[in-house]
Amino acid sequence: MPKLPRWTAAEAERALLEAGFLLMRSKGSHRLYLKGTRRVVVPYHSGVVLHPKIIKQVLEAIEETRD
Repeated sequence: MPKLPRWTAAEAERALLEAGFLLMRSKGSHRLYLKGTRRVVVPYHSGVVLHPKIIKQVLEAIEETRD
């Protein structure tokens, strides 16, 4: 399996928005993005690199909705 990229929350947000996800709401430091029935929650802490599991969820969500 190839290595996952190291993204900050802003980079993950950019990838989701380019893939057609919409920012539905935010509460505290978490932002919820939605496209169809697929939703992704991204913890938004400025300048902090996201955990690899979060990045994997973002990438899988983008791949699933790419129709």
